[in-house]
Amino acid sequence: MKFETLVIHAGVHPDPSTGAIMTPIFQTSTYVQDGPGNHKGYEYARTQNPTRTVLQENIAALENGTIACSFGSGLAAMDAIIKILKSGDEVIASNDMYGGSFRLLDRIFKDFGISTKLIPMQDPELVKKTISENTKLIWIETPTNPLLNIVDIEAVCNIAHQKNIIVCVDNTFASPYLQKPLDLGADLVMHSATKYLGGHSDVVHGIVVTKNKDLGERLRFIQNASGAVPGPMDCFLILRGIKTLHIRVQRACENAMKIAEFLSTHPHVNRVLYPGFPSHPGHELAKKQMKMFGGMLSFDLKDESIEAANKVLAGTKLFTCAESLGGVESLIGHPASMTHASLPREERMKSGLTDSLMRLSVGIENVDDLIEDLRQALG
Repeated sequence: MKFETLVIHAGVHPDPSTGAIMTPIFQTSTYVQDGPGNHKGYEYARTQNPTRTVLQENIAALENGTIACSFGSGLAAMDAIIKILKSGDEVIASNDMYGGSFRLLDRIFKDFGISTKLIPMQDPELVKKTISENTKLIWIETPTNPLLNIVDIEAVCNIAHQKNIIVCVDNTFASPYLQKPLDLGADLVMHSATKYLGGHSDVVHGIVVTKNKDLGERLRFIQNASGAVPGPMDCFLILRGIKTLHIRVQRACENAMKIAEFLSTHPHVNRVLYPGFPSHPGHELAKKQMKMFGGMLSFDLKDESIEAANKVLAGTKLFTCAESLGGVESLIGHPASMTHASLPREERMKSGLTDSLMRLSVGIENVDDLIEDLRQALG
């Protein structure tokens, strides 16, 4: 089946007891057994839930994987992946990664003896040089959050697999509609499903998908043993959102390109970071490994102060100042004080994340209205 059909039908079947076309919300904590171990495949809701099962099968199909594990948030999903490692192991990650991911690695897992090296990962040769005998996981974001750098998934996977290193791709910005990391060689693909998969800013969720049976079974064990699982209502909402994923993401991409073009000509704007521009250093690679260029973009001002950024943030009427991304509504954020506040300023500035940088999550509203909103806020 084609992607547009998979989002609606993969893993989804009418309820056999009623014929309901929508997957029921199985709001239960436990299941009746005819005797010890004699059950219908479900024992306890932390371990399995039928609503969650359908969602996991659906997303596994969208990512061309075989096993998916659903979690209470994107960071809970990342937490489960890092728990595959042990003390003394090392992670290599992008130096402009999402602030919450950095915080988890730097403030939580570092205390358990798992170290992290941050590098500009868009240079595969630098990745190769950075690998040590302790490197066990390479964590890729592409496009990166919030600088929209593009990482060559296939090249990094080829390097990593020569050393038996696991590669995980955070595919949140792209969604499975735009990018398929497992097809490019990644061992794991992770989503904050809160974002494009849910798509309506009404649920927090995380998901991990793999083709590797051993990794999948280890993640299932961690999912059950650690217990950071979502409730059935959350799973239902993500399933509902996925059905329109392709339509929403396509419109967001089209809107983002037009907005990026407008911003690039504005006299108060210094830079526009968007991989859809031929001038973007990752443009050709993005064309190769993505279907479109995404609904996310960032820009900073010629006045590089936080005060100048705050004026714009306070001046928008349609672009709502809020964290998160990937919903139907357009959002504007200030990474330095919001999503990436946990990154030291020195690290931020070194990677190009300036004090006036603003990140846009472009929604599916009329693009002319969105451009006019930015025009008046910048004015």
